[in-house]
Amino acid sequence: MSGSDIAVGPDEDAARVDEPASAQQRLTALEQEGEIAADYIEGLLDIVDMDGDLDLDVEGSRAVVAVVGDGLDKLIGSNGETLEALQELTRLAVLQKTGERSRLMLDVGGHRARRRAELRELAADVAKRVVDGGKQEKLSRP
Repeated sequence: MSGSDIAVGPDEDAARVDEPASAQQRLTALEQEGEIAADYIEGLLDIVDMDGDLDLDVEGSRAVVAVVGDGLDKLIGSNGETLEALQELTRLAVLQKTGERSRLMLDVGGHRARRRAELRELAADVAKRVVDGGKQEKLSRP
């Protein structure tokens, strides 16, 4: 073997071949998390006699389950507290089925999207005031 040759052992070569497969496996696992979560949420909706359509997606490294429909405010609660609790319960249901901790995100009635837009607007307003006035400001919850 010359000085410019590089020896690759079987384990190193296999790791290179598996890289795309591992991304595909991760996507498949996230889709499975979404399916498990959707089944759990469907069961809860049946128990509380509420209607909602479920949208499943994968965003980045998270499974996302959105419950879409009218009259879902009770599932959001005050400042999203009920939604946060439902999300944690759903993550526990996924953990129970898969044995893996989930970073799943649950949204109900577009609450998280609205909240994200509110926070962006608040941050932009405060940043403008700080730049214009030159004084520090604390962000407060709208």
